[in-house]
Amino acid sequence: MMKHLLLLLLVAVANAKIFQRCDWARTLKAKNMDGYRGISLADWVCLTQHESNFNTAAINRNTDGSTDYGIFQINSKWWCSDGGVSRANGCGINCSELQTDNVEKAISCVKRVVDDPNGIGAWVAWKTHCQNRDLSSYLRGCNL
Repeated sequence: MMKHLLLLLLVAVANAKIFQRCDWARTLKAKNMDGYRGISLADWVCLTQHESNFNTAAINRNTDGSTDYGIFQINSKWWCSDGGVSRANGCGINCSELQTDNVEKAISCVKRVVDDPNGIGAWVAWKTHCQNRDLSSYLRGCNL
């Protein structure tokens, strides 16, 4: 099992991408994320800058044994399966699917996360760095 997980992670990292801020904003806009559940494009860009620095291969191990994956840093305890402490797998995917340059599954999963009562407030980084702030700088110069 561990060998398979390692192989999946290596494949995912090999297909990962670090977006430039404006390229990421354009991608999110093209995927109809601007205004999804009332969340602005600037909020999404702010969130992902502070969670992953726009890196689809980002990974962060948490003190509770869970892991955050991908550009949105989606948590394995509730939203994806990594063979670890997963409890719910709310997005019905393997966590490695959140770490590729194809962000379709990550975006589908993040939509599922914000459909929950916590919404975008599920991310501490958003509450700390983005909530109730002027976020215009996150889209400045992107010509959206």
